[in-house]
Amino acid sequence: MTARCGYAAIVGAPNAGKSTLLNHLAGAKLSIVTPKAQTTRFRVLGIAMEGQSQILLVDTPGIFTPRRRLDRLMVDAAWSGAADADLVLLLVDARAGLTEGVRGIIDGLRRAGRRCWLVLNKIDLVAATRLLPLTAALNTLLPAEQSFMISAMSGDGVTELRAALAAAMPEGPHLYPDDDLTDLPDRLLAAEIVREQVFLQTTEEIPYATTVETESFRPLPDGSVRIEVVIYVARRGHKAILIGEGGQRVRAIGTRARAELGQILEKKVHLFLHVKERPGWDEETARLRALGLE
Repeated sequence: MTARCGYAAIVGAPNAGKSTLLNHLAGAKLSIVTPKAQTTRFRVLGIAMEGQSQILLVDTPGIFTPRRRLDRLMVDAAWSGAADADLVLLLVDARAGLTEGVRGIIDGLRRAGRRCWLVLNKIDLVAATRLLPLTAALNTLLPAEQSFMISAMSGDGVTELRAALAAAMPEGPHLYPDDDLTDLPDRLLAAEIVREQVFLQTTEEIPYATTVETESFRPLPDGSVRIEVVIYVARRGHKAILIGEGGQRVRAIGTRARAELGQILEKKVHLFLHVKERPGWDEETARLRALGLE
């Protein structure tokens, strides 16, 4: 069989299910997932093997109207991921339908002249009679080479999408070892798993006003790893909420993140969290560079 390898970027509005789809296609948790919009902040590469095809899946931040420097860099990262890919998957939440946000993304893809497939997600949550009219309306605005209907959460339709992606990749040698799953460094992965718990265990603006960095990632002689992570918050009040009464909330965040990291890294994890107040972190070049955003 001929070796194939190429990049497929997953783009869409916030909360369309891009990270869930990446994880399902790659067969492993590589990108964090929460019910809140705008969870993904930078491009995440997932490597999927299907026969002799290596599919390099790029999970991108949701595309929305940016207001701060962090937002602008997130949106730039999404469009950059699309521009660099051999194929763009436009992921649309079938429940939300053809929103103004989706129209804006379609306009951008049409101007860029990108090779594009349409993927309707969350089809298990809408009436079947709505799907064909929505697909037709989307294809009128942006004629797609192929259209798919899936549920990234349940996996319905994902196997067919993966097989089609494998066949569509250009001929060429594989760019990564076949047993690799991602190029994400363990330090960044650790920070992301902690940030996921911040999203899951806090409410309102706190997750969006928080960033997480790994200060130390040190293997120990017994095969375990010691990880020290700092959580930066924008306001003093956020720090108090994040720590919780008697440190209860930050301990809960650490407990769940430690268990998750232990499963992913397949080793015992000693995780230590520190919460620090840092107003304006979302405008700091150093903090944004730590997120992989330039």
